[in-house]
Amino acid sequence: MIETVVVATDGSASVERAVSVALDLADRFEATVHALYVIDEDDVDGESADRREEVERTLTDRGDDSLAAIRERAGHEVVTEVREGRPAAEICTYADESDADVVAMGTRGRHGEYRFLLGSVAEAVVDSCPVPVLTVRQLASA
Repeated sequence: MIETVVVATDGSASVERAVSVALDLADRFEATVHALYVIDEDDVDGESADRREEVERTLTDRGDDSLAAIRERAGHEVVTEVREGRPAAEICTYADESDADVVAMGTRGRHGEYRFLLGSVAEAVVDSCPVPVLTVRQLASA
């Protein structure tokens, strides 16, 4: 039985299908949805000291917007969280802390100028997550 579904997002269009699949899965099992956005600490630490706060604020805002979009699509309560750290590690930790039954995520994503590829993150989550991971490939647009 699936009671808790965690969906990891970077807010990119390529994660849209993973969000749809996660919400559908949660609806079918009447499961609680948790949506997680992780700010990659390397994106913040790689900036000069005088720009770090601005970059962190921008990425936090992007995360909040991404999570709000998931809440809107769900049409029901969604537990949301923005975290900062190493994405794969944070996703696995969050899945464990929330007693997730499954983590859903895209296989590849990009967010803005940072060109963050979710593919390597998905692979790391599949390798180390304490719960099953459902990876969802974005279909080519017609």
